[in-house]
Amino acid sequence: MSRAFWGKIVLVSLMTFAILFPLEMIRGVISERVTHRQEAIANIAGSYAGEQSITGPVLIIPYVDVEQVKEVDPLTSKEIVRSSSTRGTTYLFPKELQIDGKLEPQTRYRGLHEVRVYEWQGNINARFDDTLPAKQGRTYGAPLLGVEIKDVRGIVGSPRLSLDKQPLEVKNGSGLVGSDGIHAVLGLVPTDNRWSGQISLQLNLAGTESFSLVPIGDNNKFTMNSHWPHPQFAGAFLPRSRNVTAKGFDASWEISALAANTQRQYLAGNNTPTPGVIDTNLHHGNVDVLSVNLVEPINIYSQTDRASKYGLLFVLLTFVGFFMFELIKQLAIHPVQYMLVGLGLTIFFLLLLSLSEHIPFLYAYLVASAACIGLLAFYLSHVLRSKRRGVGFGAMLTALYAALYGLLASEDNALVLGSLLLFAILAAIMVVTRKIDWYQVSSGRGGLPTKPAPGLGS
Repeated sequence: MSRAFWGKIVLVSLMTFAILFPLEMIRGVISERVTHRQEAIANIAGSYAGEQSITGPVLIIPYVDVEQVKEVDPLTSKEIVRSSSTRGTTYLFPKELQIDGKLEPQTRYRGLHEVRVYEWQGNINARFDDTLPAKQGRTYGAPLLGVEIKDVRGIVGSPRLSLDKQPLEVKNGSGLVGSDGIHAVLGLVPTDNRWSGQISLQLNLAGTESFSLVPIGDNNKFTMNSHWPHPQFAGAFLPRSRNVTAKGFDASWEISALAANTQRQYLAGNNTPTPGVIDTNLHHGNVDVLSVNLVEPINIYSQTDRASKYGLLFVLLTFVGFFMFELIKQLAIHPVQYMLVGLGLTIFFLLLLSLSEHIPFLYAYLVASAACIGLLAFYLSHVLRSKRRGVGFGAMLTALYAALYGLLASEDNALVLGSLLLFAILAAIMVVTRKIDWYQVSSGRGGLPTKPAPGLGS
């Protein structure tokens, strides 16, 4: 066995794994930039308004249960009657809830980072028609109409609220302790304990990146439109119909209380031993919502991170190509030259990240790949002692970068495309090396290079 042959294999393998360190450092830079972007979003949300969510309107009706309790006076042994009162709250949900609105997106900047904000111009119409639970000794108080809003700083102007076309005074707070929003006092409950009415609310609400609605009614019909062409529909309910074009989107939802748990979740969040005190984490965190996110068409950080995961494969394939040259062309390549080429391939991902923060991702990819391919083709023309060989390796790298972009652009088909690419590369290596006598090569009787590349020893 040739010690030089196996020594070269071990050395090339070690250098391949050594490239993992700069690759991991670059991925660390990507993570750091992602953190900076999240800080930019939080910074803008802190001075503008955060993600928004609207729950309601809901009727919040306090009551007092008075019960006559008979007791025996321990001093006189006479029976006495004492009144015991218990306070509580009941909730009525809309029979029909219709919300129509338009999202007007804008772009804010923090340093290099773009953050999407919006202003929602909405109309909320709710029809109530329900009978309150009747109980002997129960007296209902004046009901409140509450609308929960996640971040009230986003309220633009003065909301206009009306009951049966009669304007109502809007007050701060949702009517529930620990919950932000707006509310109005509706007056006394009718003597027959039946409450019906048509609520109308016009509201302009600003927020950052994500907007959510809670289908709290028995029957919910929501529509939304915007000129933002890249919406992401999320949450527990997807639109029944949607139309997304380059000019924007419009979507509609139809959700029945039979298909949603929102009323039960609302009641569970507000059902606490102390009347009026609610579990806001449950109510705001676990309630089912439908959401629209104004996402970027291309997330440069996720794309660059995905590209960097193929970095080791790039280096490995290039080193395998060098090794094939050593065997077939009898041309020695020094380990330092291996390492310089590997670093040249690695720096591509750092260039891609930095350029994509200033120019569109496609252009950043073209510039970074052209720079690295040009540099490596020039260098390899001297290392391999032939411009034709250098250009050939440049063509190979061009094909690899083109294939990588195809993987990035076709996320849904990335696995099958990657598998086909690896199969094609393995097949090409097997075809090229099919006539090599590996026993002869490993014994040192032929196949190993004897001519060192210019400028460096073997």
